[in-house]
Amino acid sequence: MVLCNIISPKSNFVQGGQGLPKTLRLATVAAVLIAAMLGYAAVRASGPGEDDARTGAAPPAMDTLAEARAKGEIRVGYANEAPFAYMDSRSNQVTGESVEIARLIAQRLGIPKVDAVLTEFGSLIPGLNAGRFDIIAAGMYVTPDRCKQVLFSDPTYGVGDAFLVPTHNPRNLHGYEDLARDKDAKLGVVVGAIQGDYAAAVGVPADRVVVFPDSVSALAGVQVDRADAYGATALTINHLLGKLPPDGGLERAAPFSDPVIDGKPVRGYGAYAFRKQDQPLADAFNGELKRFIGTPEHRRLVAPFGFTDKELPQGMTAARLCAGQ
Repeated sequence: MVLCNIISPKSNFVQGGQGLPKTLRLATVAAVLIAAMLGYAAVRASGPGEDDARTGAAPPAMDTLAEARAKGEIRVGYANEAPFAYMDSRSNQVTGESVEIARLIAQRLGIPKVDAVLTEFGSLIPGLNAGRFDIIAAGMYVTPDRCKQVLFSDPTYGVGDAFLVPTHNPRNLHGYEDLARDKDAKLGVVVGAIQGDYAAAVGVPADRVVVFPDSVSALAGVQVDRADAYGATALTINHLLGKLPPDGGLERAAPFSDPVIDGKPVRGYGAYAFRKQDQPLADAFNGELKRFIGTPEHRRLVAPFGFTDKELPQGMTAARLCAGQ
């Protein structure tokens, strides 16, 4: 385009030079032609990166997996719920079933360091999608609603629920249906946790569901009578009770019946979550996970957190859970 404008009979430059001697006009035109050709050659040689910078287009960004490998680190979000992901006061390190498996899988993917970012459970998905961290490592249940917002790995465990209640279970609460029948009973749940959905599904009104920021707060809520029971995974309840003295005033409700929703007893399956645009990271992580879950190495790694063969996912997949199966 530059060359055409210079040599065109309608070019302002040529028209403006009509009063110059012919030899000077020709020399001037020749000089401009040479300069234009050199400039054009420089542009051609600059490569796509410089051309993108000139036009304002950003070069293609690395995906999250490639970036994590290049940096040697990746961030996971957790919600301080034992035994899945929590701060161990003795070692001053974040640990738990979900965090320790994430560390091992990250190593296998060529990412030596895992940084942990603490947030409330209800803020995990918003925090992930806002880029505060790259993976949710909190034992999050896979549900159809959550599948609309994030990508899930296949589950690492499956487990039923339990209630934490005052000693001797004075309100005789052995399942969510009991809460629906007792018009004065209040259930404690953690913000954003699936247990609030279970309560609603069996008919517990919202004004009898007390929401706490984390499991430790929920335990304290039962101790001071803000709630008559705290609903969580059986593993969470077991871990909390293991931290209490024998006369702590709380116990696990026994027997206990998982809620029946849409004609099926509910069992929760926990997994890792990724941003929708991070399919390469999700695929690579899930590939390593499939080769690891159920192996002797996996069993040894999660045993200290109370996981046994009963909690193995037994072939359940994220695809089936996202489809509501």
